[in-house]
Amino acid sequence: MHAPSFWWRKGAALGWALAPAGWLYGWFTARRMRQLGEAAPCPILCVGNFTLGGSGKTPLALALGRLAIEKGYKPGYLSRGYGGSTKGPIEVEPGRHSADEVGDEPLLLASVATTVVARDRVAGARLLAEKGANLVIMDDGFQNPSLTKTVSLVVVDGARGTGNGFVFPAGPLRAPMSSQLPFTDGVFVMGEGEPGDALAARAGAQGLPVFRGVLRPRGRGEWQNERCLAFAGIGAPERFFRSLEDVGAVVAARHRFADHHPYSEEDCRRLVAEAERAGLKLVTTEKDAARLTGRGGARQALYERLTVFPVEADIPEREALWNWLTERLF
Repeated sequence: MHAPSFWWRKGAALGWALAPAGWLYGWFTARRMRQLGEAAPCPILCVGNFTLGGSGKTPLALALGRLAIEKGYKPGYLSRGYGGSTKGPIEVEPGRHSADEVGDEPLLLASVATTVVARDRVAGARLLAEKGANLVIMDDGFQNPSLTKTVSLVVVDGARGTGNGFVFPAGPLRAPMSSQLPFTDGVFVMGEGEPGDALAARAGAQGLPVFRGVLRPRGRGEWQNERCLAFAGIGAPERFFRSLEDVGAVVAARHRFADHHPYSEEDCRRLVAEAERAGLKLVTTEKDAARLTGRGGARQALYERLTVFPVEADIPEREALWNWLTERLF
């Protein structure tokens, strides 16, 4: 879905109009979060968020998986597989599975460590343990109570924070902050901005540790003055466009699609045609590229013309974060 612009504006009339629906949605979510979950066979690190839409949790989950491997652990990723048809539990095989089957994020996670897609989080954690994982990293699932988490690290977009402060559909929150903070062990602010600073201050006032990082381009691609047609179907497409401009690219055309958007043949034909007419380089994110590869037809034609702009989480205090995690996980 597209995140409506009023979600990120304080005092927006439409937010107030939808607030009663948000109170009801938030009440049910908060009630669900209080349910007791089942214990897992190994420690569970949940990388989640307070809101709908992008916060940078998948890049952080990838970074934490790489860090765990570096420290001698064998992590495994657990995902619901949003956007995919597979209920699981099933181990993701990037060469065999498509985003239509397992979702886009699991394909990225599987490039780092064993990844299991499962609607039943408990069954998924058990399968990862059977495959030798001694740490399960959940990408999302903070509000899902079925599996007891050892540590919940919640990611916040520094530029957007919690938006207008309302609960879906009036705003981006999945439940009231007063209901989510008691289940939070730590907060990770991704990027800079006053909204993120305000939430960090609130978390700190409640005794929660706050960590920070930024998303940076991965690799040394030459982007200076490169004229691009950039498109993205992610939670925060504007952050992607800004990242391109930050490395010197000229974003001459930009197209926003809903998060996890399933690109149609017509979408792909239009993008290729516009880029060819204007002489622009087609650029997208790793998540979007994962939804195009192996599809055939116009999708494959678009994929073959693409340049992927990869980003990664840069964590200045990575050792402090790891020490904090290991004290609680192991």
